[in-house]
Amino acid sequence: MARYHLPGIAVGVIEHGKVVYTATRGETVAGSGQHITTQTQFKIASNSKAMTTALLARLVDQGKLHWDDPVTKYLPDFRMYDAWVTTNMRVADLLTHSSGLPEGGGDLMLWPEPNDFTRADIVHSLRFIKPGYSFRSKYQYDNLLYVVAGEVAAAAGGAPYETLMHREVFEPLGLSRCVVGEGSGNVAQPHAREDGRNIPLHDASLASVMTSAPAGGIRCDLDDMLRWARNWLAPTPAQLQWLSAQQRRVLQSPQMLIPVSEQRQSWDHAHVMAYGYGWRMADADGVWTVWHTGTLNGMYSELMLLPDRQSGFVFMINGEAEDARTVLSEVLLKHFTTPGDTRGVAWYADAVEHAGKEQRAHAAVPDSAAAKLAEVAALANWTGRYRDPWFGEILLCTRGDRMHLASTKSPRFSGEVRRLGKRYLVRWDDRSVSPDAWLDFHPAASGQPVSLTMAKLDPQGDFSSDYEDLHFERIGACP
Repeated sequence: MARYHLPGIAVGVIEHGKVVYTATRGETVAGSGQHITTQTQFKIASNSKAMTTALLARLVDQGKLHWDDPVTKYLPDFRMYDAWVTTNMRVADLLTHSSGLPEGGGDLMLWPEPNDFTRADIVHSLRFIKPGYSFRSKYQYDNLLYVVAGEVAAAAGGAPYETLMHREVFEPLGLSRCVVGEGSGNVAQPHAREDGRNIPLHDASLASVMTSAPAGGIRCDLDDMLRWARNWLAPTPAQLQWLSAQQRRVLQSPQMLIPVSEQRQSWDHAHVMAYGYGWRMADADGVWTVWHTGTLNGMYSELMLLPDRQSGFVFMINGEAEDARTVLSEVLLKHFTTPGDTRGVAWYADAVEHAGKEQRAHAAVPDSAAAKLAEVAALANWTGRYRDPWFGEILLCTRGDRMHLASTKSPRFSGEVRRLGKRYLVRWDDRSVSPDAWLDFHPAASGQPVSLTMAKLDPQGDFSSDYEDLHFERIGACP
């Protein structure tokens, strides 16, 4: 908390199947005086994926679907860019991040929230997203196919994803404070760190169906996350009835290898890392670990299991905490794998900070605030309505005396056009949307219309903002 100035945190530790430690610190909203408790709901982001796969496993146990079933059996309109991949895509292939979709491909239909993209839009738009690699050849993280998996569950289970999740997962496991979408009562709000302060971020109203829910739209409190963890570490007889031993093994068995980073090799002496169905796994100091992280704007979490020791931990943070999560996870992990490790928070934090400085030194990011407003006359030949086949339409039009870019389906995808050197960029109106984006215009040629492509100002920016996947063609004039 002190090192990273976190607005709030909830932590729980399990040893030999029993909760031995819980701690909560900070506030649900910075400056509010409303303290985090073990009943405070946090967005668990991609930790939702393991709950989605548990739902699918329940349906497998019930004989309502099979892992090897083709996706088109349940979603006849489902198409990938390649027809052969469409035919051969199994339910299991939706879960292992090896579909051929580029890393984070299509995530701009999910975030920033709120937006008007539906799950049906995502199922339909997948056919337009060009693959980044060949089917089943390697690991590249994506979110869209978990949304598709939620639709498969709905088709097989005969009810909406939200209904099934409550009926098949939350209720039988007693996860009374886990919800899909909007929280209630004691809810932690996301924060950004600006000018030495924690600033609450816009937290979209999630009362209606949340498109991204199967990939990252569940909220839970610490008590329920510990119940969820114990279900995997030391299941009761009733929990073993809830999900069979066979399906428990399937979910947490390696399915797709993941490259092991130098940091993981150095810190944890890891030899292998893999993805199962909604879970990552690796060896750490000779101990097998199964875990996942969750990342949303202003929300970070991690759930770590050491199945052979019936031990693990979970924590949730409602602020900018990428480095904090790395450090806290490592210190807690060492408590189990190498209890003699004396390096502690300060050592790991310093190591992460040093690595970050080296990385930033090789990737200077232009300051979009220093860019000058684009002259409207200079862009007159480029204005109009543009369309990308999967993202939909944008408008590049004047707003008052300024040039402005705005999406028709994603309201926060909106900003002023500026010029920096010889290039144009869009600086998003909502500064919690990042990174800003370069705009590159291409004249009409060989019968093709005027087009527009984009790229991240920060090449190392989050892969969910892969503007590079967009290719807009002009389809008309400004309204």
